[in-house]
Amino acid sequence: MALLFLLIGETSLRAQDNSSGARFRGEPTSVESTSAELISAPLRDVIVSHTDENDILQLYRMKEDGTGSVQLTHSEHGCRMPAVSPDGKKLVYAEIVNHSLSLQLSDIDGKNPRTLISKGMNLLPSWIPETRHVVWMKVQPGQKKQDPASNSQIYLMNTETGESRRLFIDPEQIKFSNAMPSVSSDGNKVAFVSNRSGTFRVWVSNFDGSDAKLISAPPTEQDENLKLPIEQKVPIWSPDGKWIAHWEGVEMIHMSQFTGIKNPKRDQQISATFNVWVVSSDGKQRRKVGRGDDPTWSPDGFVTRAFPDRERGGPKVMIETRFGEEELEVVPRNKDWGRLTWLP
Repeated sequence: MALLFLLIGETSLRAQDNSSGARFRGEPTSVESTSAELISAPLRDVIVSHTDENDILQLYRMKEDGTGSVQLTHSEHGCRMPAVSPDGKKLVYAEIVNHSLSLQLSDIDGKNPRTLISKGMNLLPSWIPETRHVVWMKVQPGQKKQDPASNSQIYLMNTETGESRRLFIDPEQIKFSNAMPSVSSDGNKVAFVSNRSGTFRVWVSNFDGSDAKLISAPPTEQDENLKLPIEQKVPIWSPDGKWIAHWEGVEMIHMSQFTGIKNPKRDQQISATFNVWVVSSDGKQRRKVGRGDDPTWSPDGFVTRAFPDRERGGPKVMIETRFGEEELEVVPRNKDWGRLTWLP
């Protein structure tokens, strides 16, 4: 997940995929029962970052079918990566301010915003279950077009007092880059990505970083055709704490826009490697969800994934259900986006 990728939109350069999913929420015993199930299923609320009429990323609250959309932010340069507090009352997100990617905190309706941290490149905030602290990845100064995860550490902040510190303080831990944190529902474990094994992989440790374990190792270290390393990014815990979803593939820093060498065929091959996977929290079970990126979990424990869709002119967001997949109509056509979060 390269720095420019995070800044220009979370799926604008991810895998090209024009597939569609069946719209099932319950067991389809008949066409009539399936339709009734769809009609009766309550629509849940999400907060989505997508571009406005001026092509600036803003935050919007809406139903999962895209109805009832209400704009929450009016940023000059863009808001992305929203995260709703476990009690559903607060919202933290990243906003570009004065050439920095700051962290902002607001009420769930976007009102009363205040800056948590203003300096530097601060990405992917995530709440701790007690609804007072957040964790995030802070990118250290480095080279341009550098993968931000390659020079990052995880930080912890008390949103009430503003006090912050590195989450991992063991010197052995911070010898390596640690990024993209997600805390388990019981608050005892943290999933993150690290290059401590050479290539970025998903790790799980105790909250303080101790007893870190690699949990979702792919069968091969390199893509057989491209001869490039397979990496993992953006882990996120399921609501019940039993599973972790994450992205896996060849990083886009190997694409033409980063290498400076135009090679459309190779770019397509790289984007074809982008998939969302799910692994059990003990690392014993692993399965591929489908092509795409930016996984989230719905409150009832279903995985979403997103990928660019030519017909939509922007990202298509899919969610697993018990008996198939359905599309979440949360990003208007011909709009870019900067991730979504579910209300509890």
